[in-house]
Amino acid sequence: MRRIVRQPSLSFAKVLIYLGKPAFFLFTILSILVLAYFQLLTNFVRQIRRFHLPSLTFPSISLLLFIGLILIFYQLILKDLPSPRLLTDSPPSLSTNIYDRQGNLLYQIYKNENRSLIRLSDLPQHLIDATLAAEDKNFYHHPGLDFSGILRALYHNLLNCRIKIGTCSPQGGSTLTQQLVKNTLLTPEKTLVRKLKEAILALWTERLYSKDQILEMYLNQIPYGGTAYGIQEASRQYFGKNAGDLSLPESALLAGLPISPTTLSPFGTTPYLSKVRQTQVLENMVKMNTITENDKVAASGSPLNFKPSGISIRAPHFVMYVRDLLVKQFGESVVSRGGLKVTTTLDSSIQDLLQTEINHELTQLSNLHVGNGAGLIVEPQTGHILAMVGSRDFFDTESDGQVNLTLALRQPGSAIKPLTYSLAFLHGATPNTTIDDSPVCFRFSGQSDYCPKNYDGRFHGSITLRTALASSYNIPATKLLNSLGVNRLVELARNLGITTWNDPSRFGLSLTLGGGDVTMFDLTQVYSVFANSGNFVPLTPFLSITDSNNQPLPLNQKPIVEQVIPASVAFQISHILADPAARAPAFGYNSLLNIKNYSVAVKTGTTNNLRDNWTFGYTPNLLIATWVGNNDNSPMSSVASGITGASPIWARTMTQLLQGSDNIPFLQPPAVVKVNVSCQTPRYEYFVKGTEPKLDCSESGKIL
Repeated sequence: MRRIVRQPSLSFAKVLIYLGKPAFFLFTILSILVLAYFQLLTNFVRQIRRFHLPSLTFPSISLLLFIGLILIFYQLILKDLPSPRLLTDSPPSLSTNIYDRQGNLLYQIYKNENRSLIRLSDLPQHLIDATLAAEDKNFYHHPGLDFSGILRALYHNLLNCRIKIGTCSPQGGSTLTQQLVKNTLLTPEKTLVRKLKEAILALWTERLYSKDQILEMYLNQIPYGGTAYGIQEASRQYFGKNAGDLSLPESALLAGLPISPTTLSPFGTTPYLSKVRQTQVLENMVKMNTITENDKVAASGSPLNFKPSGISIRAPHFVMYVRDLLVKQFGESVVSRGGLKVTTTLDSSIQDLLQTEINHELTQLSNLHVGNGAGLIVEPQTGHILAMVGSRDFFDTESDGQVNLTLALRQPGSAIKPLTYSLAFLHGATPNTTIDDSPVCFRFSGQSDYCPKNYDGRFHGSITLRTALASSYNIPATKLLNSLGVNRLVELARNLGITTWNDPSRFGLSLTLGGGDVTMFDLTQVYSVFANSGNFVPLTPFLSITDSNNQPLPLNQKPIVEQVIPASVAFQISHILADPAARAPAFGYNSLLNIKNYSVAVKTGTTNNLRDNWTFGYTPNLLIATWVGNNDNSPMSSVASGITGASPIWARTMTQLLQGSDNIPFLQPPAVVKVNVSCQTPRYEYFVKGTEPKLDCSESGKIL
């Protein structure tokens, strides 16, 4: 590690001189106090003698006054004096930084002071030189107090201040060490008492810490304007970069701000003053021989590329979701003050793509009373959340834009049906099992008859479960649930990730058509199980979390991958949802749901009241969920359907993300066999070994 500033070598004589300066200062102060004491004593004795109190001799009066002065000095100066050890024992409030998976900053969480620590060795030398030129050119040569500055301040105060403890406002002469203790250990009022405390603490601090340690603490503590505390956040606030990347002109400007951050701010009402101050700092650097005259001229003439941040937040719904998880795990204080570094799973380019596609589609649907949209993109095998868009505009307060609709309860419509068919396959049915799609009504005691209808208003006779699921017919799904039982469906849904179905008694057969509220997040978790061969991998926004010392913190999440349904069932569901021919009766052969050259499983869902419109689609490596509707639950236009709104968003996003990648089919498990089930025209179906039919292509032509 390079040395920041070469400290002067100390001979024995220099050591004596170095140690003698504080003593000389204290001797001077004590001399003044002694002179003042004797003057006060003389006046006091004269007043006492006027009252003819001979018993009080001069020595006794002197002793009493001396003790009184000691007590006053202790009470005012020493009693509540903090220890400089607090500079390291009680670290400053630090911002928690949230990053995307590429390391781009998404957001910073802090209480009042936005601060991030940086090592002195990571800063450019010209920034250190500029800081010393601006604040304390003798920093590496004084013991904490600049005595020439003190004499100037003393002269000023004697001429301009009333010597009255608690009311005088001393000026000038502060060293960098004094500024550090003033800003971190003392209250901000300008009084003689506070100034004396500051001087004592500065001398004490210099005995406890090295010069480099003090300089590093100063650069990490000092305010630079607004909420920026410390050079790292100042660099980000004004120039949008890390402090280690600051140029000489930028360093000189920032080094000049602490003397008056508000007045000198380049974003304030007098921005030209920051340039004036920058020039002063550069001139001081020339006088200190840390830069040349040519360097000063070049730096003064160099344009500064300011990047005011405004409200600095990217992927706001995702960031707020992450923040809530952090607070739940670590507590509010740690999150807002502890300096956590949180690297998330978010891919900003994918996030931007999804947000763009949602906003584009909503603009197209503005005349259909479709006011909002949301989306979620995840990696099924890892559970990583790549994108989370909670609404069309987080900052639109009129439409409750800050509500994260990926976490809001909505009715899923037909998007819930794969759970019912999974339950059927678990209990012996196959994709080739036939069911009668015909009129039916279910009667329950004390309730009106429940008579489900298909979306197209028609009946389709005897059909396979493959066709029934892919074409999303309502009657077959309701018949299946009636035979299997609502309680079983609720139990399966919980195992796959639905967290909101707590009381099975609340639900009836309409549950299979979307009668139970879910969140997009939970239903995405369910579909990720299908995409991941029946394995439950918890969705997560975290890659890593470290504390302010860069030590990893544990993630309070379920780490173990769990097989919640057989791989055979997950494969059968995925193969059906990826079958364009099976969904053609309902959606046609040229549907938006078909992604050219790729095998993609997809399921739509639209509620009967047209309040929610969904699409969930996936490959083994990518899952995209989209939704459109209205925050106030008002219905969309009747033109909206399963292939409008959410589906175009899904299709365009999926197409762009798959472009240039290989087509990865769903992995056929060893327990699944492919069998021909038709004698006339070969038609193949997938069965769990032992459940496949025997095809008899004799004259009877029956499947046995």
